[in-house]
Order: sequence, then C-alpha cells, then structure tokens
Amino acid sequence: MNYIKKTVVFMLTMAFIASAMPAFSADNAKSASYNEDQFLTAFSGKSRKVILEKLGAPAKKEQSVKPSNAMNVIGPKIAAADADTQKPVNVEMWYYNNLVNSDAKKKYKVTELTFVNDRCMNIAFFNNK
Repeated sequence: MNYIKKTVVFMLTMAFIASAMPAFSADNAKSASYNEDQFLTAFSGKSRKVILEKLGAPAKKEQSVKPSNAMNVIGPKIAAADADTQKPVNVEMWYYNNLVNSDAKKKYKVTELTFVNDRCMNIAFFNNK
C-alpha cells in the first residue's frame, strides 16, 4: 500500500512539473518561427504594443542618436528651415534572435525592427551581427 501512495505522489509531482515548465521557459508560446514574407506581412507598420504581444520582449533595444555635426553636414540654411517645420522623431531599433527562417533548415541570426514614432517602419534580417 505504501508503494502505491509513493507512486501516486511521484506521478502527481511529475505532472505538476511538466505542466509548469512552459511558464518558466524563456520563449514560452512566443517562439513561433516565420518565413520572410510572413514576418513582413505580419509586422510591417504595426505598433510596439502589437509586436510586444506577439513576439514578446526583444533581446536588445537601441535608441537612434543624431550625429553631433549633422547640422554642419546638411548646411546651416537647410538645417534652420528643417528645424522650424519638423517635429521631433523618435527612432528605436529592436533586435530578436533566431526568429525568421532564411530557408527550410536555417534561420537568420538577428531580426531588426526599426520603429519611427511607435510604428514599425523597417525590418531587416542579418546573419553577421
């Protein structure tokens, strides 16, 4: 009788651990893979919120920075006219690893999503980053 109780407790413990493992996984349920066309169709022009819901948090984020001498390069007259008419632009890049298939057996190492004012405006796939 004691053997049966131990076996039942062991089986229940194993069932609990097996059901809890996806919750502790780093890529739980968000690790779907895409081909290039599927990814571009699914995420081009989408907001950060939508992408966070579907892909989860990125592996890395970077904020775009204007170069220190940018005004000198484009010229003072153009820079002054441009500064008066333009609103500030927020550009941010998000990086995801091993998400998009390059062919049937390989994946791109990095997928870069570039957001301009909260919308995904550019998507790039890399193997050399």
